[in-house]
Amino acid sequence: MPVLSKIKSHELPVGIRYAVRLIGFEEKDALLGKLLDSKKLFQAKARLHYTSCQFVTNVEEFHRMWLDNFYSADEQVFSHSIIYAVNDGGGFEVLYENRSRTLIVRNCDYYGWVKSMALALVGDVLEDYSPSSRRYSVHGSAIDYNGRGLAMMAPSGTGKTTLTYGLLLRDYASYISDDWFFVRAYPRELSAYSSEKNSYIREDLPKVWSEYGELEAMVKLDNKKRGIADLARAIGFEKIRRATSLTTLVLLKRDKGDPRKEYALSAEEAFAYLKENDYCNPQHQLVRDGRKIRLRDAFFRLFTKRLDCFMLNTTETQRESLARLEKIVGRECRPGK
Repeated sequence: MPVLSKIKSHELPVGIRYAVRLIGFEEKDALLGKLLDSKKLFQAKARLHYTSCQFVTNVEEFHRMWLDNFYSADEQVFSHSIIYAVNDGGGFEVLYENRSRTLIVRNCDYYGWVKSMALALVGDVLEDYSPSSRRYSVHGSAIDYNGRGLAMMAPSGTGKTTLTYGLLLRDYASYISDDWFFVRAYPRELSAYSSEKNSYIREDLPKVWSEYGELEAMVKLDNKKRGIADLARAIGFEKIRRATSLTTLVLLKRDKGDPRKEYALSAEEAFAYLKENDYCNPQHQLVRDGRKIRLRDAFFRLFTKRLDCFMLNTTETQRESLARLEKIVGRECRPGK
């Protein structure tokens, strides 16, 4: 797979809409000197899975949403990474100096990309921890059900977010994350950890599941008709958890040519699907060199081996697909898992 810093936008792998250009120290310092000069800046520091990520922007709305989105970190604590989201009237551009973990995002009009880039940045840091304490970031949702953890991963447009919020309406389901979570592999379990304090939800969520209707009045929408929501106000504080022990992986697809609606997968089949779909995260991977790809492949091979894996084909109505998902999570784990 090509390194994105060396290819043009029309040559990007399928599903990727922007290139990340890798830069050096000198270019980074020179660019920031010009980019930040004479601008009114806002900053905040977030605590993202045992790391501290500094955020600097001249977009006041981004700053407000960041503060609502993430847990705050002590401003006196060293930052493991830093992201600059600065609009200066030019073109959209993403640049990364990976030794200092400095990400520069120019002229982005979508907070959703900014927050995902921040999570990708932290993921890049965590991948380089020593093997005994290394964590991995997963672009997917995580739910605790009756003390067991469900991971759901899918290509864009297959219904992952809709099904996640549908399942959360059940008494036995608790929220971990709807978009991105971190995983650490222990000898006998895979632990999943939440990535965000509050969720970045779509305007149409209450239209799909009317039970979330009260969130409409609470959420200030941005130019993409999305906003930060405190889910505890909709489903109850007792249904918000920060970690779970994963037992089940459900992959989604939307294939009208396949009559099967839900079925078990082997670890090899599940890994092949994730690999084919770029770990269900084609957009936000900052470094794609051989070493990083090998690390991610090794993790997702372990991930699929440790979990009971299923495929859900979401060609039915949302409620029918939700019923099939509930059938999957209601099954007992296979012996030896």
